[in-house]
Amino acid sequence: MAARGAGLKLTRRLLSSGGRTTSGPVRGSGPPNGFFGEGVQEGRNGFLYGETPPPPGQARKWESWEAPLYLSGLLTVAILGVGLPARPDSRLETWAHEEALRREGGSK
Repeated sequence: MAARGAGLKLTRRLLSSGGRTTSGPVRGSGPPNGFFGEGVQEGRNGFLYGETPPPPGQARKWESWEAPLYLSGLLTVAILGVGLPARPDSRLETWAHEEALRREGGSK
């Protein structure tokens, strides 16, 4: 009976806190200036995704995640574009047609 009372207390506490089990902020926790850090930009700057363009004559430096993302997307499109049309015909209708022709004694 004591276990049930403890379970009810936990349920009430979770419901009253909105399901949150942590007391501090979740966003921005971790090492300062880390991947999930808060960042330093204040407000909006009018550019897409808040990214300022590089100075004239300089190329934009890729982030560490961009090359693997683009490569995996390109490989997915290539594999599906070549692999799906080249797959063997394994439909039931095709097998039934071939089996009917075989049993009939006719040639394929």
